[in-house]
Amino acid sequence: MKQKRSAKQVIAVPKGPPAHPFLSAAMRAGDFIYVSGNAGLRPGRPPHGSGQKWMPGELVQGGIEAETRQCIENLRISLEAAGASLRDVVKVNTFLRDIDRDFHAYNKVYQEFFPKDPPARTTVEAKIYGTILVEIECIAYAPAGVRKR
Repeated sequence: MKQKRSAKQVIAVPKGPPAHPFLSAAMRAGDFIYVSGNAGLRPGRPPHGSGQKWMPGELVQGGIEAETRQCIENLRISLEAAGASLRDVVKVNTFLRDIDRDFHAYNKVYQEFFPKDPPARTTVEAKIYGTILVEIECIAYAPAGVRKR
């Protein structure tokens, strides 16, 4: 008997990074979730009455550490929208604008989010759009229909 092939599903991430017409923020394919590359862009809207003036999609200030932290927070938001978490991440691909300058600072922040049993990872230097210093994408294993605690 043939098994039914699992279809891919676009994951809506309403509280996540700004949407683009040329990519999906996240996709589920069977038990795997693929999250598109994220930069250190602020998602959502400034809290009402907060006095903050930033616009959604604005790059965070503070260099590689601030951008790395925001990238991983953006991944977390996308994963949660798909019913997963950072604990489910099995593979990370990271693109750094200047690997010689930023690798150690990037690793310092990365280890805050993955302190134990870190996912497999590739980190390369790449030309990234504009002034962005880092872009991170990931794959998570989160069986469909399994509720997270």
